[in-house]
Amino acid sequence: MFKVPEKHRIKNGNFASTLLSGNNGAFMLTQKKNKPDLFIIASDGLGWEHVSISTSQRTPTWSEMCKVKDMFWDKEDCVVQYHPPESECINNHPYCLHIWRPIGTDIPKPPGLLIGNKDAGQLYNG
Repeated sequence: MFKVPEKHRIKNGNFASTLLSGNNGAFMLTQKKNKPDLFIIASDGLGWEHVSISTSQRTPTWSEMCKVKDMFWDKEDCVVQYHPPESECINNHPYCLHIWRPIGTDIPKPPGLLIGNKDAGQLYNG
């Protein structure tokens, strides 16, 4: 289920929105020292749930993307990051990534065996 973290909603300035905006608006996630804040724009129009995540200094990390995914969707929801054809790519920010989920449609997923071996455990934790 798509939801927004109201406590992180931007309520003043150019990106301001209110609770009346529903799942649409801008959000700021302040991180611990030495990590840039995450600026997030969320929407649920045209048949898609969507968040864009950016920082002012670098592209968001995998763990930051996972944190945002878990803030906006349930743990068991499947979402995707698309790599569109070059001819359709639009880049309005050098450090922005997107997460998408179609509304009312399950995203096809590969069989678990193609993702990894559950019995292998934590092979790469040092």
